[in-house]
Amino acid sequence: MKLQFLGAVHAVTGSMHRLELNGESLLLDCGLFQGRRQETYQRNLNFPFDPKGIYALILSHAHIDHSGNLPNLVREGFTGNIYTTPATRDLCSAMLRDSAHIQEQDVAYLNKKRAAHGELPLAPLYTVADATRCMHNFVDFCYERPFNPATGVRAEFYDAGHILGSALTVLDLQEGEHSRRLCYTGDLGCGCQPILRDPEIVHDIDALIIESTYGNRLHESPEAATSKLERIVNETFERGGKLIVPAFAVGRTQTLVYELHQMMLRHSVPSIPIYVDSPLAINVTEIFRLHPECYDTDAGEFLINNGDPFGFSRLRYVRSVEESKELNEVHQPIIIISASGMAEAGRVLHHLKNNIADPRNSVLLVGYQAANTLGRKIQERRPEVPILGELVPLRAQVEMISGYSAHADRNGLLNWIKAVRGERLRDVFVVHGEEEEAESLAEAINQMGGLSVHLPKAGEEFNL
Repeated sequence: MKLQFLGAVHAVTGSMHRLELNGESLLLDCGLFQGRRQETYQRNLNFPFDPKGIYALILSHAHIDHSGNLPNLVREGFTGNIYTTPATRDLCSAMLRDSAHIQEQDVAYLNKKRAAHGELPLAPLYTVADATRCMHNFVDFCYERPFNPATGVRAEFYDAGHILGSALTVLDLQEGEHSRRLCYTGDLGCGCQPILRDPEIVHDIDALIIESTYGNRLHESPEAATSKLERIVNETFERGGKLIVPAFAVGRTQTLVYELHQMMLRHSVPSIPIYVDSPLAINVTEIFRLHPECYDTDAGEFLINNGDPFGFSRLRYVRSVEESKELNEVHQPIIIISASGMAEAGRVLHHLKNNIADPRNSVLLVGYQAANTLGRKIQERRPEVPILGELVPLRAQVEMISGYSAHADRNGLLNWIKAVRGERLRDVFVVHGEEEEAESLAEAINQMGGLSVHLPKAGEEFNL
């Protein structure tokens, strides 16, 4: 049995790990690497293996850094099953086609400029047709329903509490006389989020692959996050400004809508118009409505007592480009929630370009901002930031709330490891974190004693 780490090593994007046993290869996730444009395109385009040689794939959840290269994988010859939960399958149907559409739009825009300079046209990483085609490979299983994805492999999903449908995967592996029980967390939820349940505790594992996005940081408490959001909304309203929130279409947008709905019901913030300006976020919200079985108790009760948690009088969902552009002409306090969460693509770019030069406005960052992304540059409060090919002065207020993170923080990760450790756990592989975060978490796990903690390098193999 061999485990090879191919993505999200010393980084938080491009999750992809390969498991080999009984002459078959099983892939865990197939995410897009995100960062500098040219580097990411080449890295995503060229797999470090032959896709035809992968027998099956297990997908932890729908975020693009875990699922986003599936259309390319299938186009390049992968014919096996993609195993995931029902909610993740539904989310991927919307998200992968949206990812392809954005790529097609970006390439069309670039090719106009290239044609003007006599340069050859570029091609997108994959097309909407590719994204649609890859959905034929999806096979879904509910939590705690065992399945057999490959020879000698019994798998089972448990709720990871990260986003709708996210799963911890427990793999019982058998090769000859050797057996191992491996757990892959994907991304682990913080256990304090509105709407979703807490991450489940699994038992009797021999080896663990765990993320480390916030391996050296602590989140604000849910109460502190709520209080901070109320302050930011009220202060922006008093300045007569707009609040621009780059938010992931899956999870973060729905959490913010849910929280703002509750705040307005208790009159702790003014009844300001809220616009969700992201066709993907709108489609994803519809998928949230289809899966109340994933809700926690509080969200379930809110649904019964107050109706749809994602639809209320001050909320508007914006689908058309024309409606989106009209928001630039609004000269009163409003809240605009728009994808993407790291401000790398989508309509939020236009809202930022049109609003960050005005000191009355606020930009609220509610998720992790990877290195080299526009979101990270705004987080660093650079005097000017590049948006759509132009340097734009950053004069708006920049605020950050970590309490709405969908990831467990340092204490959350360590407490979860302690809860699942048992007597059998020996090997822990720390992935999906920038170098400082991953090393810090690895050192803390080492201090527990009795565990072999590994920080894999890209392409590194381990015998289980």
